[in-house]
Amino acid sequence: MLRITGGKVYDPKNGVDGVVQDVCVAGGKVVASVDASARVIDARGMIVFPGGVDVHTHIGGAALNFARGLIPEQHRKARPIFHTPQCRAGIAGSTPTTFATGYVYAGMGWTTANEAAVPLISAKHTHEELRDTPIIDKCCCVLMANNEIILDLLENDEFERAKQVAGWQVWAAKAYGIKAVNPGGVAGWKWGKDCKGLNDVVPGYKKVTPATIIKALADIADQLSLPHPIHLHCNNLGAPGNYTTTLETMKLLEGNRAHMAHLQYHAYGGDDWYTMKSAAVPIAEYFNTHPNLTCDAGAVLFGDTVTITADGPWQHLLHELTGRKWGNLDVENETGCGVVPYTYKEKNLVNAIQWAVGLELMLLITDPWRVCLTTDHPNGACFWRYPEIVRLLMDKEFRKEQLKAFSDKARAGMVLPDLDREYTLGEIAIITSAAPARTLGLAQKGHLGIGADADIAIFNDVKDPMEMFSYPRFVFKSGQLIVEEGEIRNSIEGSQFATRPDYDPAIEDYLRPLFQQHYTMSFENYPVTEECVHGLEVHACNACVSK
Repeated sequence: MLRITGGKVYDPKNGVDGVVQDVCVAGGKVVASVDASARVIDARGMIVFPGGVDVHTHIGGAALNFARGLIPEQHRKARPIFHTPQCRAGIAGSTPTTFATGYVYAGMGWTTANEAAVPLISAKHTHEELRDTPIIDKCCCVLMANNEIILDLLENDEFERAKQVAGWQVWAAKAYGIKAVNPGGVAGWKWGKDCKGLNDVVPGYKKVTPATIIKALADIADQLSLPHPIHLHCNNLGAPGNYTTTLETMKLLEGNRAHMAHLQYHAYGGDDWYTMKSAAVPIAEYFNTHPNLTCDAGAVLFGDTVTITADGPWQHLLHELTGRKWGNLDVENETGCGVVPYTYKEKNLVNAIQWAVGLELMLLITDPWRVCLTTDHPNGACFWRYPEIVRLLMDKEFRKEQLKAFSDKARAGMVLPDLDREYTLGEIAIITSAAPARTLGLAQKGHLGIGADADIAIFNDVKDPMEMFSYPRFVFKSGQLIVEEGEIRNSIEGSQFATRPDYDPAIEDYLRPLFQQHYTMSFENYPVTEECVHGLEVHACNACVSK
């Protein structure tokens, strides 16, 4: 048992905004009270947050291993984590090793993460890596927007059967939701092509388009009542002028729930790389008036990283633009993958605009409950740099100092210099914890109300937000002390969340011969069994998640 007393508590879900009050813990949950035998943490001069929740990150699976092998030069500069009685050895850097990932997230006060892109065929591998990632709870989204079985069914107008296949795939992968990356474009990349427009016909098909796929998968996620809506990486990522594609996509989704992934990469104006500019304003204006949508920022920070995405055609273009190393994987009948190391530079016009757009979106979107802080780790920057973004959001004078480093041309393409909004601590608690938990439909996460998981971060109440959120004084996971004074005190194994949609088991009779004909893996070996997922918690499918 535990009582945290004297701290300023920020618990947005329960309307608590910097109120000095006790937080009591027993049995790994937040409770109303504890008796006198409970351990007491004196949190005077500190702030108390729910544990952070990362709605979109890339921390486990075959693509991460591929990326780790591609960047030895970055590993040599990475911060090592040495073996101790509580920790196994590893490295941080652009793609932290599995053990390091758990330690570094916890060391910042983050306790839950959603691995945003998992091919079904490699889901077993992903779950093994997630099990190897200590402390934090995990869930994942299974890639579907270029799955040829589903595309074939949509080509033949067999929506109901496609829905059954999708439901089976979510459970077979022991996933939590549906991920769509460049719908149709990744399938097109296997023909050396792409689908940049919503009405482009997917190569190899006669009538399936990205619009067909997006609308079908959004309907499927809603009809299956998945706790998390379609998690959508739009077409035409990264390209100047792509905001028009994004607006068309958001209009297509009217009537559906949808989560717009790394929205920063989809909010650019201009005609080419030399005229690229921010289009955050029209994107935010539309977004603000359509509460069916949520998003995460996918913010960019300057420095070395590595880009990893199922969007194979974009990664090939990035390789051609930069001349950097490139790895490509075509994942059987399901998806693709590209890996390219990258360095974001202040003097580069495109990078400067990207840096600004991520911040602009978070400042222009009026409802913090619908925007989540992410960097699309490691694509925009590494997750352990989140405190830098927090300072940029909370301190307009700091933003103005950073803007001085850019050229006049770059500043002219931004709206950031005109934005004076500063986030409050309560709003930071929303975008780092309460909002992503709600977006994922994790009712037990992101708050400190009675019955919540006792995932709690306690920070020194200092003036510099970056200092504050880089080094929590205490972190508790499921009520257990994990971090104290910057040191890992205990390394526990977190849970893994999955959903089991209501699908017809007879769909397996349809799928089995397709696997026999088209896959290298037998149907019986394809699904991830429950025994393979350590700490599995199956969450009910219920689309209605209350505030």
